[in-house]
Amino acid sequence: MTGLVYKSTGSWYTVKTDLGATYQCRIKGKFRLQGIKSTNPIAVGDVVDFELETDNDSITGVIDSIHDRSNYIVRKSVNLSKQTHVIASNIDQVFLLITIDNPPTFTSFIDRFLVTAEAYSIKTILLFNKIDTYDEKALDEVKYLAHVYRKIGYECIGISAATGKNVDKVKAMMHDKVSMFAGHSGVGKSTLVNAIEPNLDLKTKAISAQHMQGQHTTTFAEMFDLSFGAKIIDTPGIKGFGIVDMDKEEVSDYFPEFFELKQDCKFNNCLHVEEPKCAIKEALDKDEIAYSRYKSYLSILEGEDEQYRTDNYN
Repeated sequence: MTGLVYKSTGSWYTVKTDLGATYQCRIKGKFRLQGIKSTNPIAVGDVVDFELETDNDSITGVIDSIHDRSNYIVRKSVNLSKQTHVIASNIDQVFLLITIDNPPTFTSFIDRFLVTAEAYSIKTILLFNKIDTYDEKALDEVKYLAHVYRKIGYECIGISAATGKNVDKVKAMMHDKVSMFAGHSGVGKSTLVNAIEPNLDLKTKAISAQHMQGQHTTTFAEMFDLSFGAKIIDTPGIKGFGIVDMDKEEVSDYFPEFFELKQDCKFNNCLHVEEPKCAIKEALDKDEIAYSRYKSYLSILEGEDEQYRTDNYN
């Protein structure tokens, strides 16, 4: 049988067939011996083949193969630096939720996420959530960041999952697509999903006042079928976003504004750091490239892990 993975809890997978039947499946042992460096060889969004078996009157499935992925979002595992974690696969688009405060989302996180999405040609839309709660200074910050990312080519939308502002706009973009919602804990992913499809009634929690961080309400990635012909993948809150499997020479290719200029550099293998007559550094000097983007580029190039909530916008 063939089905689509809707939920992964690490050991069991909820798989749904084209006919709508749902089965709880586990992995055949050999999966873990195939040199897969990922902590989760199978992810939500994967298409898998499985066989049914009966155990004590209950019918479960055993996954024996996985179909090729069109794309996926991957990051370094939190505790196992040599391994990766596939967040979701076969995605049409990602909505990255951003909040200025309560909790803060820093440009280092945004840029690392965008680089990974670019590497796998996944369209990303930036949603600036909770704009109903911002003072004038925070709204100016939203306008500035939206300007930075729109200039590069990313669509930016100011929303309020709580009041419903621009929720219909997001909903319209989701028709007939598999959309993934991502962001830090507490940015309002589950609240937005509930606003889009109230019948799902996903759990939400208040922000931790002590740490200004969201409390994890989604512990595993999970896909949902929506009533208007869309699928959504709700993901756990991501603290940091470690870049994996990327050569230094290719990092700039996933910064669209860098890629556009790199052919004007004097050297074909220019890393845009120390080299003379570098088009990217010249553009930086002219304020044609945002310093925050260049700073993110350097940190990825140097192999630094993101310093969660210690960066700033400058």
